[in-house]
Amino acid sequence: MNGRELRGMAMALALLALTAWSGAEAAEIKVLSTVGMQPATPELIAQFERATGHRIAVTYGLAAVLKNKFLEGAPADVLILTSPIVEDLAKQGKVVAGSKVDIARSGVGVGVKAGAPKPDISTPDALKRAVLAARSIGYSKEGASGVAFARVLERLGIAEQVMAKYKDTGTKAGEMVVAGEIELGAAQIPELMAVPGVEVIGPLPAELQTVTIFSVGLATETKEADAAKAFIQFLAGPAAAPVYKAKGLGG
Repeated sequence: MNGRELRGMAMALALLALTAWSGAEAAEIKVLSTVGMQPATPELIAQFERATGHRIAVTYGLAAVLKNKFLEGAPADVLILTSPIVEDLAKQGKVVAGSKVDIARSGVGVGVKAGAPKPDISTPDALKRAVLAARSIGYSKEGASGVAFARVLERLGIAEQVMAKYKDTGTKAGEMVVAGEIELGAAQIPELMAVPGVEVIGPLPAELQTVTIFSVGLATETKEADAAKAFIQFLAGPAAAPVYKAKGLGG
C-alpha cells in the first residue's frame, strides 16, 4: 500500500469515527474563525458536514477583533484563532481548559499583482529597498501578520517613511493588491495565495519572520458540546492535515 492509499485510508477512518461519535441528531455549530485559516476551512467544513450531518455557521474576521466580539457576547461554540488569543480566553474561563489544540501555522509574506515586477525581499536589506521603492504598501494594523510586519519596519528603521504611503488592508490585502490600491501587500502567506491575481514574491527573511500558530478551542458556554468536540477533533485530525498543507498552512 503506497503513501497516498495510506493517507486516504486514514482520512476515511477519521471521518467514519466522527460520524459514529457525533450521533444521529444534527446540530448547528457556531464558529468564530480568523481569516488566516479561511483558505482551508471551507473545504474542511464541507467534508465535516457531509460526514456528520452537522451544520457549521462560521464568521470570519481578524483574530483580535473576533476575540473582542466574543467577549462582548457574540455566540460561538468553537473558536479558531491565534494561539495566544485562545490561551488568553482559556485563562478568562471563556474557553474550556484543556480543549485548545494547535492545528496550523503560517508565516508572513509579501504579494504583488500578477504580472507586476517582483522585487527581491530575500534579505533584510533587500526587503528594506523593496519597501522604500514601492509607491504604496498595505497590511492589517490589527491582524497578527500586520502587527508582525509593523515590527519589521521598526527594526529596519523605516516605519516613519512607510506611513506616508501605507494603507490599512483589514482582511483584504490580496484584493487590494489586485485592485491596484496597493503595490505591495504584506499578509499571511496562505491569505495571499488564496486570492486570484496575486503573486507571492516570498516570505519575509528568516531573521525577520514571525510564525503565527492557529489554534482551536471549545467555548465554555457552548450548547452543542458533543458536536463541537467532534469538529475540533476533525480539524486536528489526519483528514485535515493534507488540506492545510495544500493551502500553505504548515502543520
